[in-house]
Amino acid sequence: MCARLSDPRIVDWVTDANVGDRTHIPTDDLAALIEAFDIGEVLDRRHLADGLMNVNWRLVTPVGRFVLKRVTDVPLNRLRRNLAVLPVLASHGVPACAPLPTVSGEVIAEVGGSGYCLFPWSDGEHVRGIDLSLSQVSELGAHLARLHVALGHTAKDLGLPAVPASVTVEVTEPGRAVQKADRLVGAISALGVDDAFDVAASIAVEERKILLGKHAHLRPESDILAGRHGWTHGDFQYRNLLWADGELAAILDWDRLGIRPYAEEVVRTAQVQFGVEGVFDLERVSAFVSGYRPVIPLEPAALIDAARRLWWKRMTDFWQLEFHFDRDDHSCDDLFLADEALLHWWTERLDVVERAFAGTA
Repeated sequence: MCARLSDPRIVDWVTDANVGDRTHIPTDDLAALIEAFDIGEVLDRRHLADGLMNVNWRLVTPVGRFVLKRVTDVPLNRLRRNLAVLPVLASHGVPACAPLPTVSGEVIAEVGGSGYCLFPWSDGEHVRGIDLSLSQVSELGAHLARLHVALGHTAKDLGLPAVPASVTVEVTEPGRAVQKADRLVGAISALGVDDAFDVAASIAVEERKILLGKHAHLRPESDILAGRHGWTHGDFQYRNLLWADGELAAILDWDRLGIRPYAEEVVRTAQVQFGVEGVFDLERVSAFVSGYRPVIPLEPAALIDAARRLWWKRMTDFWQLEFHFDRDDHSCDDLFLADEALLHWWTERLDVVERAFAGTA
């Protein structure tokens, strides 16, 4: 029998004022989750603000401390596949936290139309890339490479889909990017509101169209990605990494596990970790790549190709604005403004950035 509003096991229920707030667990969901995971009285519950897509809470109960995750950004069947990887990765020495099963043995509890999973609490803190020492940055690169090696072994152990001979990706045409920009400008104009973000976004989109016109000739030509490829984490960056006592303690959030070029994940990680406040910390970019390459020896050409492709992707996508105006989801607004500043800085120093990734700076 599920717990109800008057059940003494439940503490800190949502109030009428915050029903519907994505930072709060719906009343009926929490009651059902207590039963599903058999965690007893919820003594304390806190929303964890570091996540951007899915929603997470820290739960304290008599039987332990946990992280509860409501899945909103990945199909549940894919997440089940991904979560099955974690115990095997842990056996390979990867600091991955396996999910706790429900009383029926499932890794995901489907409650109230949502999927939830529960993990043991991991002590540590999220540390931005620019706040890591150079030795920590280099070791982080080695961690990523060892993760890629372990994922290769794990995929074989679990019978995951085989890695294909090559990986292709669509390279957005400039005209299509301009069409997306024009649609967003129209959406902003239609609102007719002098909201500060809307004004900044409108200016940024018009400036992006100018950048596209100037630099369209630098678009990657081939849809075949260079270099070695295999199973990757998909979102290896500081919001999903916990540090404790100067060491990497846990790698979180495996929603985007998939087959990609290794260089693509190296470059994307470096961009999120070390592209801060509108500039790249190129010294840390170089240290990160230098830590990775002794484990998996990526060729400079593969890293340059990945860097150019990521730059072009940032040049031609507007996903944060699509979240804002199409979904009414404002959780990534700050990311858009920060990424826009970095894009302009990066575009002016395209060769310098690529040399840092290639180790030829």
